[in-house]
Amino acid sequence: MSRPLRLALLPGDGIGPEVVGVAARLLEDLFDTAGDPLELVELPVGWGCFEATGRALPAETRSQLGTCQGALFGAVSSPSRPVEGYRSPIVQLRRELDLFANLRPARSAPVPGARPGVDLLIVRENTEGLYGAAERRVEGGPAGETVITERRISRRASGRIAAMAFEAARRRAGRRGHRNRPRVTVVHKATVVRGGDGLFREAAFQVAGSYPGIEVEELLVDAAAYHLVRSPERFDVLVAPNLYGDILSDLAAGLVGGLGLAPSVNRGVDFVLAEPVHGSAPDLAGRGEANPVATLRAA
Repeated sequence: MSRPLRLALLPGDGIGPEVVGVAARLLEDLFDTAGDPLELVELPVGWGCFEATGRALPAETRSQLGTCQGALFGAVSSPSRPVEGYRSPIVQLRRELDLFANLRPARSAPVPGARPGVDLLIVRENTEGLYGAAERRVEGGPAGETVITERRISRRASGRIAAMAFEAARRRAGRRGHRNRPRVTVVHKATVVRGGDGLFREAAFQVAGSYPGIEVEELLVDAAAYHLVRSPERFDVLVAPNLYGDILSDLAAGLVGGLGLAPSVNRGVDFVLAEPVHGSAPDLAGRGEANPVATLRAA
């Protein structure tokens, strides 16, 4: 018998344990039906873990993840106030495991309010931009109290996320059938943020040269938001820096059924962390009302 696929379950807080539990049963059934070995290991993570141990991502959890090929993450509750020693475990995992790509599909669902005919993928850079920022507070001066937030954009990170987007467009082309050519839309604001966004744009178009069979276009981020609302059916794959990709993917989810149905995957070279997009919804925890569809799709 082949070596089992070893996956970590990171239920977290709120409804996380409920939805991850449902997805775990699905995975076990699928692997059992296929006759493939699967090993699931549940590991502690999140705010409740921090309150109990002083760490939202314990060292033992991090160590065990090194023996796994992937993980399914539920949700974590985060304090609304600064708490000394607390760090978001999902952000920490993205950085430490170099999960540089966040893949957010948006596909029309058969639910009220969903736009028909939408089938797109947003590929979001996951390690740089404002979310990986260093911040410092400056006192005094003509502006008074000021916070300066640094934004990092590198050619390496921009190039590899662009390559991920073009590869995804090529794979999607094999199954879609209704589009003449696959297309990647490069999203930026290089007209204003000329240095950072200019470098992201330049790196993306450099990668595009290696994919002559894929159409490439560019949109300023505000125009991309407008066209997503007006005509989301026109899009195939969009690639964007971290903050832009986060905002646009939530917008896209709102068009096709809502965040409660939205899956995502954080992907690196040799590890995948799947997660639903929704939060921990503590008001629903333990009531049997949590919708597991986003977690099932992520799994």
